[in-house]
Order: sequence, then C-alpha cells, then structure tokens
Amino acid sequence: MEAAEFIQTYYRKRKGTDSLKWDALEERYGAADLLPLWVADMDFSVPESVQAALTERIDHGVFGYSFTPTDYFSAYQGWQSRHEQTLFQAEWLHFTSGVVQGIYDLIACFTAEGDQILIQPPVYYPFFDVVKNQKRRLVTSELIETEAGYRIDFEHFEKQLKENTIKLFILCSPHNPVGRVWEKAELRKLLSLCQKYDVLVISDEIHSDLILPGHTFCSALTIAAELDFLDHLIVCNAPSKTFNLASLLNAHIWLPAENLRKTYQAWQELHRQTGISVLGQIAAQAAYATGDEWLEGLLTVVEGNYQLLKQQLTTQIPKIKISELQGTYLAWLDLREWLPSLDMKFFIQDQAGLAIDYGEWFSPETKGFIRINLATSTENIETAVNHLLTLDHKLKGGN
Repeated sequence: MEAAEFIQTYYRKRKGTDSLKWDALEERYGAADLLPLWVADMDFSVPESVQAALTERIDHGVFGYSFTPTDYFSAYQGWQSRHEQTLFQAEWLHFTSGVVQGIYDLIACFTAEGDQILIQPPVYYPFFDVVKNQKRRLVTSELIETEAGYRIDFEHFEKQLKENTIKLFILCSPHNPVGRVWEKAELRKLLSLCQKYDVLVISDEIHSDLILPGHTFCSALTIAAELDFLDHLIVCNAPSKTFNLASLLNAHIWLPAENLRKTYQAWQELHRQTGISVLGQIAAQAAYATGDEWLEGLLTVVEGNYQLLKQQLTTQIPKIKISELQGTYLAWLDLREWLPSLDMKFFIQDQAGLAIDYGEWFSPETKGFIRINLATSTENIETAVNHLLTLDHKLKGGN
C-alpha cells in the first residue's frame, strides 16, 4: 500500500479522545496548542481485521475470565517466522500489561536492592526509572556517536562489567531513541561479554517489527542460542508498538530457560496475581494473523516522513544533524550546533510550537537533542518542518 493511501485509510484525528499524546499537552508541556510529536504511539487506526475481531467479541457481550488459546501462539509464531525469523516455544511465553511493567517485575524478581544494573544511554528513559525506583544501582555505558551513526563502546562496556558487579543488563534492540538496528556481530560481541561476566540480560525488543528497508532485525534470542546462553536471557516485546495497541495491555515476556521460568513463576505467585487482557489478546492474534499488508503500508509512511524531515532540514538548516533511521518510527535530531547554549524549551516548544521528547530525558550527555515521532500524517511532519524553518528564519534576523 502506498503511503498516501495508507494515511487516507488509517489516519485519525485523536484530539478530544482522551489521547495522552494529544489531550494531555497542557498537563505535560503547559500548553494545549502544540503539535504533538512526542510519546511513541501512532495516529493510525489498527487493521480492519483487528477491529472486526474486537467487534465480534464485544457483540458477544461477555468479558469474564479467559485463557490464551492455542491459536494465539500459532498466529504469533507465524508472524515471527514471516517477519523476524525467530523461533520460540509456547511454554516460554508469559504475559504482562506492558513491556515497562514487565521489566519492573523482572528486576524485582531477579535482582535485589543494591544490585548493579547496566544500561546504554542515550536510551528509553523508563530504563533509568525502573532501576532507581526499585533501589538498584545504575551503571551506564554510553553509546558512541560517530559519523557513521551510533556504535557500542565495547571497550567501555567490558570495563564496566569488569570493574563492577553487574547483576543485569537491559538491552534496547532496536535502539530507542537513536534508531539503530543492531547487527548480528554487534549482538554476538555484546552477549559474549555478558556471558563472560555471568550477567543476566533483558532484551527489550518492542520495536522489532519496525525495521526500515535495507536493514534486518536479529533477536538476541537467536544469538544467545548460538552461544549457549539462553539460561541468561529474557526477551520482552509486544504488539503495542507495531499495531498501536498499547492501551489494550498485552505484552510478552519470553523465558526460554526452565530455571528462569521456575524462578519467575514462583515470584509471580507471591507478587503478581493478574489475568490476561482478553481484548488485548484478541486484537494481537488478529493482527499477527493478517496484519502484514498494514505493517508494510505503515513502514512506507515512516520512511517517507523520515526522508521528508531529513531532506528538508539538512538542506535548509545544515547545522541540524539527523541520525540514520534504521528501525523504530522515532527520529533523533542533534540541534546543538543550530541552537548552542539556548533554551531548548523556549525555541522548540514556545517558538516552534512542537511537543517533542528532549534529549536530556534519554541521557545527561544528549542535552540539545530532540526525538520526533514520525508515525503520523505527512501533513503533520510538513507542518513541523515548516515551523522549524520559520524559527530558523527568525534566528537569522528575518521578520
């Protein structure tokens, strides 16, 4: 499906629908009239097949206790085989309301207060919160920004493993916010170091379906199996980012090793007596079974919006640097040369009228960066670009 057709078919105006992205601007940013390009959800409706499956269940009218049907696993494995080439077994899967909640639970289960947890900033900011809020000790190994894009600082990563007692490492793959899709060799080296130092790995792969042309996602599960390291790996993912289903509260925790499953199941019995989201699973099953063409159309829109943003800004404001987008629908922009030592909120929010995610949320080292959500209409991205160009004109002394 072409981008214009996808937008015409699936784009929805969300203002006035209790949308966090559109209707919480006053609360989050202090102004309600901003163009929201921040939190990572889309302005597109789900595939028709998902709506039909939900409507059928709603028409039935009963929403009592339910279990996950075998067909769910079949649909999910079919999707994995077609899109990610990742094999799993149904017994590995546990369900949670969201990946962030899952990571909170896994850290509570597999670590203790005071344990050291390693992350790679600039990274999804709840990673910081999940460590600090549970009184674990945060250790970081910053990614390296190069002319060829962001890279892992393997020397520093190993230094942190050697000099600290790292209990757990949270991997973001594909990486949010820098948009990297890690290559097999990078993942192999990373997991080999974790294996060497006996570190448990949680791989957050929630963006794994959102891969742009020319790049291929490889799950940490595939590499860990090759390294005989599955007993130290947990994978988290969900249909929420792929199909815009976050509020239906259905996410996956993969526990391929029996020892990890037993430990987690015992922890759950004490701390997490919750059932599944039946509507979340109905939506996910339908999406996994029939959402291929929808995803193809979505990625066409994301790629087009990225190219529009990149071409317009790098041509007309060359001081703005835009990272190569390999995966996710989130563009990562370096504004430090364009707006050095200036109040980012004043210029981007108050002057340009944009609600975005600020770089310092992802790392103290990336103040002066912004993250822009591309999962919206081309018209909205054109508006954002025009607002930035107008701001640039003002900064140069134009009227």
